[in-house]
Formats: sequence, C-alpha cells, structure tokens
Amino acid sequence: MKITFLGHATLWIEFDQYSLLVDPFITGNPKASGAIKIKDLKPDFILLTHAHQDHILDVEEIAKNAKPLIISNYEIAMHYEKKGFTAHPMNHGGSYSFAFGRLKYVQAVHTSSFPDGSYGGQPGGFLLEAGGKNIYIAGDTALTMDMKLIPMQLKLDMAILPIGDNFTMGYEDAVIAADFLECDSILGYHYDTFGYIEIDHKKAKKAFDDAGKSLYLLAIGESIAI
Repeated sequence: MKITFLGHATLWIEFDQYSLLVDPFITGNPKASGAIKIKDLKPDFILLTHAHQDHILDVEEIAKNAKPLIISNYEIAMHYEKKGFTAHPMNHGGSYSFAFGRLKYVQAVHTSSFPDGSYGGQPGGFLLEAGGKNIYIAGDTALTMDMKLIPMQLKLDMAILPIGDNFTMGYEDAVIAADFLECDSILGYHYDTFGYIEIDHKKAKKAFDDAGKSLYLLAIGESIAI
C-alpha cells in the first residue's frame, strides 16, 4: 500500500488496482495547488471525514471526471447524491465491505458543517482494512478516550493523525493518541496549511522520538509505502 500526501488532510491511497482519495482540498491550498492538478486525480473512491470546506472543496470537480463512489456519514452522502453523484452513507460504529476492503466509520471530536452553514452530520474517522494492512485515518479530532477501543479490534500498521493544534489535537496530544492506539508508526497531517496550525517540525519529531515512536511528515506529493 502506498500513501501520498497531497497537502493539509488530503491523501491518495493506492493498493492492488484501487485508488482512494481522502478529503480533497487542493485548489484552495496554495501550498498544494501548484504541485497537484485535480484533473489528473481519478480515484475509484472518495472518503470524506466531515463537511468543512478544507476537506470537501474539490469533491465535485474530481467526481465529475472520475465518477468515484463517495463514502461518508449519512448527511454528507445524501448531500452528494442530491447533486447526482453516487455515494455510500455510513455512521459511527458501522462497518461495510467494499471492493477494496473494509471500512469502519469511527468517532471524531470536532464539528461538521458545509461552507454555507448547513448541517454536515457528525464528524468521524475511518478504520481501513485493505491490501493486507490496517490504517486509522483520524480526520479532524481532539484526543479522545475512544481511541483506546481501536487496538481492541485491529492491530494498526499506521495511524494518520492531525497534529496542527488549534482546530485539532497538537503533536503533544498525538503522542498520547499513539499510545492509546498502540501504534508506533504515525503519519502527521492537518498542519502548516494556515498560520493557526503551523508547527515546529523538529519539536514534533522529537516528541515522538522521545516516546519511542516514528512521526512521518511528508512533503506535498511525497509518498510512503507500508
């Protein structure tokens, strides 16, 4: 499985013959828009953690070309179905087997509304079982005790955690989250995009090193194989 960081909280995940795009926010991100062309993105599936603009901005433009299945909470899925796209609704604690593998929609402590202020359902994250790997995509979230439930069900190969602070947990809380998850391999995201969430990379990596864990901070367009 290969995970490519496309900036902010946007991920491109490839394995076998499948491609998954998570929370596409590219054209509105000046750090990514010059390097990533959304016309080149043709995912089989789009996963959306919640409805904030910095997670859904490019969904419609990408979906017009690629015609992927959009997977998210019920409210977000219905929002896109009404616009003529194909979607699969989920809700917290629910799992479903797709062509690529199995997804579970799990708790995230955050908010969720569309750019016009309309209700975007409750935010969440995803547990992905696919390609022989188990990945936790946390979405935007605070540190939560619910994370302790995840290793009771799956042994994670990697956890993808927000580390930018202010809107989500910062890297200090992400270290604790990694303990809760019993996972030593962490991919950080949701940092540096805006002034509110700029971080000190050296301090963040040291915090994980001191805890005996690895924090990966990828450049936009850079990939990691797991």
